[in-house]
Amino acid sequence: MDNFQIETAQNVSIQQNAAGIGERILAYLIDLLIIIAYFIVTLFFIGVLDLDVGDQWAFWLMIGLPPFLYFLLWETFWNGRTPGKVSMKLRVVRLDGSRPAFSGYLIRWLLRLLDITLASGGIAVVAILFKGTGQRLGDMAAGTTVISEKQKVKFHQTILVDIPDDYMPLYPQVTVFSDVEMRKIKGIYQDARRNGNHNIILQLANKVSGLMEITPQEKPVQFLSKVLEDYNYYTQKL
Repeated sequence: MDNFQIETAQNVSIQQNAAGIGERILAYLIDLLIIIAYFIVTLFFIGVLDLDVGDQWAFWLMIGLPPFLYFLLWETFWNGRTPGKVSMKLRVVRLDGSRPAFSGYLIRWLLRLLDITLASGGIAVVAILFKGTGQRLGDMAAGTTVISEKQKVKFHQTILVDIPDDYMPLYPQVTVFSDVEMRKIKGIYQDARRNGNHNIILQLANKVSGLMEITPQEKPVQFLSKVLEDYNYYTQKL
């Protein structure tokens, strides 16, 4: 799985986990099995009911239309997912992580004919491997990619910090945050410190103190460190 980072217009770093080739192939195979199962069940009922469809092209068009539009419909109405993608925890998103417009889904679906159908997936595989952002040709044209939503959490990505047994908290207001929010705060704080980005630290400290409705006395770095320690104390120690 490749990780890639982008900068938004607001200079906010967003890291995406591009779905791996194996995950995308498995998701596609699951969707393909569903399409095949649809045809088998449909033909079975036609046989059981002894329907005389003859050369009624309209009937066969109606039967074949759902599989033909399968990926477009699922991704459009299920927020970039198909049953196969859901089973593999994958999703189609724009490169900035937002939800694509219908035009994005439509473009990548139209180019699926070239990417996957005509080339048996060969062009898509080559493009994904060499692009590095999980994009096949359809994604490049639509400005989309497929990401993995599987969480691989390391210690430094959790809310956990080391505090002594006799630790004295200062800000009970930290409990206004959820674990997810605090994990994001910790991630931004650590990245900013690692990169020496003091402006981000200052903005983050102002945002956090504003949400807590307090006026910190410490400098931004010390304040954010204290917030992390206090949150750990109130949620883990009590």
